Amino acid sequence: MSRIGRMPIEIPAGATVSLGDENHVTVKGPKGTLEKSFDKAMSISVEGNQVVVTRPNDLKRNRALHGLTRSLIFNMVTGVTNGYKKELEINGVGYRAQKQGKKLVLSLGYSHPVEMNDPEGITTTIEGNKIIVTGINKEHVGQFAAEIRIKRPPEPYKGKGIRYVDEVVRRKEGKTGKK
Repeated sequence: MSRIGRMPIEIPAGATVSLGDENHVTVKGPKGTLEKSFDKAMSISVEGNQVVVTRPNDLKRNRALHGLTRSLIFNMVTGVTNGYKKELEINGVGYRAQKQGKKLVLSLGYSHPVEMNDPEGITTTIEGNKIIVTGINKEHVGQFAAEIRIKRPPEPYKGKGIRYVDEVVRRKEGKTGKK
């Protein structure tokens, strides 16, 4: 049996999980509401203050869906109670980030400033050379952080670019002269 899938999900105080028809799960919490429909093969039930996901049989597809379904519901519960946060760091001479309303304006050494609008449910803040992306949906927070990073990925020679705070960029040695 799936080690992750068989663990029950604790519903913290202040959050509610409701099941609709055809495995439509709605999670409400202090930070907002998330909804998602899951595969009909999985059986999802709310028992007291726990959510339990079970699978009908041991087919490979059902084993894969079991852990996935449990993880996605857990991420929804965590998102509406605590939220998610990704931190990016800008390194490089003249590389800057500014906030103009709901627009993130990046100066990344191109001939023009790169402008990105905050998607719905996502907020970005700037602290010095850090960009902090926050929201309740883990998938959307990670996707928007990746879209920001791809505008100028870190390069291995000088280390310039946008990287995650916990990311390690392997540095390379530059060219050497003739011998």
